Amino acid sequence: MTRRELLTRLLQMVACGMLPASLARAATMAGIPLTDGQAFSRDWLRKTARQLAEEPYTAPSDAQPPWLAAMDWDDYQALNNFRVDHSLWAGGELPFQARFFHLGLYFHHPVALYEVVAGQARPIVFSPDLFQYGPRVKDRIPEQVGDLGFAGFRVNSRPDWDRDVFAFLGASYFRAVGANKQYGLSARGLAIDTGLDRPEEFPEFRAFWLERPTADAKALTIHALLDSPSITGAYTFVVEPGDTTIMQVDAHLFPRRKIERLGIAPMTSMFQCGENDRRVADDYRPEIHDSDGLQLWTGTSEWIWRPILNPHYIRVNSFLDDNPRGFGLLQRDRVFDHYQDDGAFYNKRPSLWVEPLGQWGRGMVQLVELPTADETFDNIVAFWNPAEPAQPGREINLSYRLYWGAQPPVRPSVAEIVATMIGVGGNPGQKKTVPMRKFVIDFQGGRLPQLPKNTPVELVISTSHGKIQNIAVRPVVESDQWRGSFDLITHGSDPVDLRGYLRDADGALSETWLYQWSPPPAASG
Repeated sequence: MTRRELLTRLLQMVACGMLPASLARAATMAGIPLTDGQAFSRDWLRKTARQLAEEPYTAPSDAQPPWLAAMDWDDYQALNNFRVDHSLWAGGELPFQARFFHLGLYFHHPVALYEVVAGQARPIVFSPDLFQYGPRVKDRIPEQVGDLGFAGFRVNSRPDWDRDVFAFLGASYFRAVGANKQYGLSARGLAIDTGLDRPEEFPEFRAFWLERPTADAKALTIHALLDSPSITGAYTFVVEPGDTTIMQVDAHLFPRRKIERLGIAPMTSMFQCGENDRRVADDYRPEIHDSDGLQLWTGTSEWIWRPILNPHYIRVNSFLDDNPRGFGLLQRDRVFDHYQDDGAFYNKRPSLWVEPLGQWGRGMVQLVELPTADETFDNIVAFWNPAEPAQPGREINLSYRLYWGAQPPVRPSVAEIVATMIGVGGNPGQKKTVPMRKFVIDFQGGRLPQLPKNTPVELVISTSHGKIQNIAVRPVVESDQWRGSFDLITHGSDPVDLRGYLRDADGALSETWLYQWSPPPAASG
C-alpha cells in the first residue's frame, strides 16, 4: 500500500464516520470535537482548556492489548520502526516531516493528533501499515492489530531527514537537539508537586495540532492540550531548528484546584557521577551525566553557577528571585576524555536554557536532586515556582524561549566556573587532626586571561557553618584558567551551604559559585 492509498483510506474512514477508537478515546478524554475539518485556532484551544478545567478530571485508561503490554525494551525498539516514506509531509517539498511513535513499553495512553491546514484540523489516524515490524516481534503481532493510536511524534527537518530535531513522547515530556544532533536532557510542559513528601503529579499532553509548514518555513508551529487532576493548559510551540534549536512556548494554564508547588518550564536531567561527586562511580568512565550544573541569571543581573550532584537523599534547593532573566541546566564539560563514552557521547549532550518573556514577578528557581545508581534514571529537575500560588478560577499566562545547544544564548562577561573538584583536605604529609574536605574551583574567561600572573586575586568564600581555612588562588600552569581552593572543617551531618567568587582590586572577576556539601551519613553499627 502506498502512502497516498493509505491516507486516502484513512480519510474515507473519517468521512464515513468510522473514526478509529483510539483517536475517539483520546479526543473524547481531551474534550475535542471529532469531525474532520474542525475549525482550529489558538483562541479555540485556550477556550477548550478553560472549559475542560471546569469539568471533573477523567483519567486516561491503559490502551495496550496483552500482546503489546508483554513486550520489553528491545521488543519496543523492533516494534517502533516507523516507515519514513509514510511521514507526514513526506516527499521533501516541505522543510519538515513528522513521524509517529508506537504505543507500548512506558507509553500506554494514545494522544489525539491533528494536522492543521488553512485553519482546519484533520485527524491523523493510526494504522499498522505505518510501521515496519521487525523480525524480533513480527511473529507475536496478531493479524488484526486493531486500533492502537499513537504515543507521540518526532520531527525531522531539511536537509537531514535521518536524525530527529525534536520529539514529544510520554506525559508532557519533550526534548530537542542542537548542532551535534545528540539527545540528552528533557523538558516538560509542567511539573506539579515535584520534590515534596508525596508522589508528584505528571500532567499529560492529551492532543497535538501540527500546522502544515509553508515551503520556505524556518519554524514549525505545534499546539498542545494539557490535562491533569490539578490543571489544564493550552500550549503553542514555535520551533526553529539550527545549531541551537529555539522553541518559543506560550502557555495558558487553568488550575482545577490549589497547587502547592507549580513548576514552570521544568527541565529533567541525569547526573550519576562527575569530578565533584564520585559517590556512585564504580565504572570505567570518569564521568556520567547529561548536565553538570544549574546556571542562573538573576533579576539583579548576578550570574550564579551551582554544580549538581548525586546526593545520598532527596534534596530541594530554592533560589529566590524577582523577574529572572534566565536559568538552565548546562553541560559545560565538553572534553571527550572526561567521559570516555563513544556510545552515549555525554560530551555532546545539549544544554537547555530558559529565557522568560515578559514579567514573571517574584518566585524561585527550584533544584531537585535525587539519588541514583543508574544512568538510565533521570534524577535532576529544575523549574520556576511562582510566589503567587496557583488557584482555581485564576488563569496563568506565561511565555518563554527554550534554547537547546552547546552554549546558552547569553553568557556572563566575567569568568565562568569550569570545574569543581572535592577531596581529602589538608596538605600532603601533614597529620590531619580534624575531619576536613578540600574544594578546588577552576575559573576561565572574563578578564582572567589578561591578568598578569602575579596579580593579587582573592577567593571570597563564605559558609553557613563550619570553618574555612587554607584559602589559595593561583593561575593554572600552561592554561588560561585560574584555580581557587580552600579547606572546610565541619562536624555533624547537617548540609553546609558554600558561596564564593573571585575578585581583584577592580571588582568581581567571576560568576558566583554556590555549593551544598552534605557530609556522608555515619556508618551504621
